[in-house]
Amino acid sequence: MKQDEIPIFFTEDESYAPYLDCAIRSMMENASKSHAYQIIVLHEDLTEESQEKLSAHVKPPFQIRFLSMKDKLAGITDRAENRLRCDYFALTIYFRLFIADLFPEYDKGIYLDSDIVVPGDISRLFQTELGDNVIAACPDRSITTVPELVEYVENAVGVPIDRYINSGILVMNLKKMREVCFSGHFLHLLQTYHFDCLAPDQDYFNAMCSGKIVYLDENWDAMPPEGGGTGAILEHPDLIHYNLFQKPWCYDNIPYEEYFWRYAKDSPFYEDILRHKETYSEEQKASDRTCLGNMVRKGPEVCKQPVTFRKMNEKGEQIRVC
Repeated sequence: MKQDEIPIFFTEDESYAPYLDCAIRSMMENASKSHAYQIIVLHEDLTEESQEKLSAHVKPPFQIRFLSMKDKLAGITDRAENRLRCDYFALTIYFRLFIADLFPEYDKGIYLDSDIVVPGDISRLFQTELGDNVIAACPDRSITTVPELVEYVENAVGVPIDRYINSGILVMNLKKMREVCFSGHFLHLLQTYHFDCLAPDQDYFNAMCSGKIVYLDENWDAMPPEGGGTGAILEHPDLIHYNLFQKPWCYDNIPYEEYFWRYAKDSPFYEDILRHKETYSEEQKASDRTCLGNMVRKGPEVCKQPVTFRKMNEKGEQIRVC
């Protein structure tokens, strides 16, 4: 077991390489230098060029390595119920569900989405006491003011809205996940029920881990309010997550955008990031609004379906891992 170092996992495709670079830069600058860190990037199609750019500035106490997941999850296909945000299929979102099995040398690890910056000391997140719980995560505050999504979470996923976590930032009890055969149970549920989901991996984590979650301080998953919402802006966030559509590389005047641009300006991808923002069209912005509206409309529809996490659980089917 290698728990003298802190493993930090990302799942990645080529389109998000520029933002992963910013995430890594911010994390390295603000992390305690008294620990060793292993950044592990699980990817589907990350080019050699991008891997070289991402590796170039990584220095001790950080190391980075890349693991191709190509063809490893062929059984997870592009079905409507497996689509993220109701609009596109991203196999990479499922990679995190298999980390425990892929890395038996670790008993504990951190998983992070790539659309983040880390102003805080990531080693403090790793020190979260998990006990006998499966994961630690923050409640997802981004949807609590949307009645249709609250209905979906409570009546389809089957957890109280204040207990529904965002799976983009996780402290994972990898030893416990192996003990309860987490990935095997996920595949069983996926292949048996094909649950219709708004956030596929996130909804599985919530349903499967319910009752075995440590809830983190919201400083570890600070999100810009979605759709012009009025959520609280934290004064000193430890980790900022540009969740859903609120991304500073697409839009102006995004809360917390100054944190992102601080690190983006030093990235070898900086020109690519600027080009992406300059060419992000009105059609793409309209598509974002449409997708957000589709999510809201779909929530109550899923609740009416005969097969949901909550309904199967109430029928006595085993949904939770423990």
